[in-house]
Amino acid sequence: MGTDRSPAERADAYLRRVLKEKNALLSALDAPAAAQAAVLGELVAAARDTAFGREHGFAGVRDADDYRRATPIRGHEEFAPWLRRIAAGEQGVLTAEEPMAFFASSGTTGAEKEIPVTRGYLFRCFLPFYFAGLAQVAERHRTLVERDDAVLNLWQDPHSPTARTASGRPHIGPSQLDYGRIGEELAVGLGNRAPWSDLPERFRDSGPWERTYLRVRLAAEHDVRAVFTVNPAIAAALPYQLRLWWPRMVKEIHDGTLGGVPFREPNPARAKELEEIAARRGTLRPGDVWPRLEVLLTWTTYVARLYLPGLLSDYGPGARLLPAPIGSSEGPLAVPIGGSKGPLAVPIGGSKGPLAVPAGGSKGPLAVPADGYPTGGPLMLTSCFYEFVPAEEDIDPTGPTLLAHELEDGREYHVVLSHAGGLYRCATRDVVRVAGFAGATPRIEYSCRYGVLSAAGERLRESQVLRATAAAATATGTAPANLMVRVSPEPDGPPAHEAAVAFRDRPPAPDLAAFARALDAELGRESPGYARARKDGALAAPRLRPVPLDAFSAEFRRRVEAGERPPRVKDRVFPSSPGLWARITEGADDE
Repeated sequence: MGTDRSPAERADAYLRRVLKEKNALLSALDAPAAAQAAVLGELVAAARDTAFGREHGFAGVRDADDYRRATPIRGHEEFAPWLRRIAAGEQGVLTAEEPMAFFASSGTTGAEKEIPVTRGYLFRCFLPFYFAGLAQVAERHRTLVERDDAVLNLWQDPHSPTARTASGRPHIGPSQLDYGRIGEELAVGLGNRAPWSDLPERFRDSGPWERTYLRVRLAAEHDVRAVFTVNPAIAAALPYQLRLWWPRMVKEIHDGTLGGVPFREPNPARAKELEEIAARRGTLRPGDVWPRLEVLLTWTTYVARLYLPGLLSDYGPGARLLPAPIGSSEGPLAVPIGGSKGPLAVPIGGSKGPLAVPAGGSKGPLAVPADGYPTGGPLMLTSCFYEFVPAEEDIDPTGPTLLAHELEDGREYHVVLSHAGGLYRCATRDVVRVAGFAGATPRIEYSCRYGVLSAAGERLRESQVLRATAAAATATGTAPANLMVRVSPEPDGPPAHEAAVAFRDRPPAPDLAAFARALDAELGRESPGYARARKDGALAAPRLRPVPLDAFSAEFRRRVEAGERPPRVKDRVFPSSPGLWARITEGADDE
């Protein structure tokens, strides 16, 4: 989208590109096996003469069976020996191309991942997913493409400070990639040419919490029509942030300052308008600041199924929810691209229950909602080669896997993917669920992260806990907004699970007790191992710990103020550390 184009020409060019990528995927949906065979053949041929390809006999690989025999399944950390060789300057290790950057992501061991990013990966795998995922925006909301200041993009921040690997290459998140610098102007994120995107030099080294404030403060003087968060924790945090920031923001608008420094002409009229709204409501919400909001772009599966129904009204009666393209540092997973069978956009405040959209993977493109299904989409067949392991099984490096056309409706699976960026049979540690089919291609939803919670052999997955929580909420008329579950480290008698639950409206004690009983029953329905342990007396009933509604927002704040970029601060059902549990449950009640 060059600067010599008019807004209409820019929108037309963007629309042509996103429709091209969307249609390329749609054309493959009736023949997933053929599409996947083509992807596998292409990536094996490209890697045949790399160090990895020679070590694994890629010259003799002819089909999926050969590939599985030649290459064991690995977690990302097991690619470390090859990544160290790249860092030392060796060429042709994982890919024939040299990486131009490395995507960052926190690993299960706590060490930062380094995901190699080549131009071939970007243009062959990532950008087709990226454009296809934004087709719904360009088709339905042309204003967002035509006007630079129409989108407040809180997901992407290509001008934020970046780190570098030991070899000197950029070590960044996908949300930090500056597509303009790699010659792909059309891929510059919507909202990333807005007046608040590239902050003044004096704020270049500001932390991510302050950078978000500065961008929101500037956007508050514009007619924003969409908020892009992708990570729903960012969407949940914005009303909380406005509640903290609005007095400072209104004063700065009145005075014409930014970060306490003179910046533009004072705007007392706009400041008065916002102050009067805050006086009536006691705060400012996104829908108050931008009353003509049309779109909130975010994921809505996983924990967001619980809190989006209560959150969406904060974004105003005219806003609509659009499911975001799904992916993370290791690569895209799923993108909604609309279709003819029903709307993907959901009116805010008009939902009759928890909403959901496809959510993300970590090692490559996984799925693209192409048929109007709002919680998932067909696999991104044309970008990566996919294999699957039933979620109830452990991943065996040399064990059997299923291909895309072999999946069953309603089942959950671990994802193993390969793509041209140098990941070969990489276990993503994402669990997805098949939700029907688009053509002959399985439509998947993001379910949860890999991992189980087990005190007495029950092996609960996060997705089972979330489904049980939603069912218990329906049965008791309660409204949990977020939760965290762990095994009690000091059980009195048999071990038990503890559930720290934030409710939108704190129920009275009898309703809390009813919710705890319903949760116990629903966990038994979800997990035969849980039901068996409860029946045998090996597992006590779960303990409910109601926590304040802001407990999870306060943790988001703590992490971002400490320097974590907001796209990385995600919901988690199973806490990653005792310290996290202690912070969430501080001041909680036991039920």
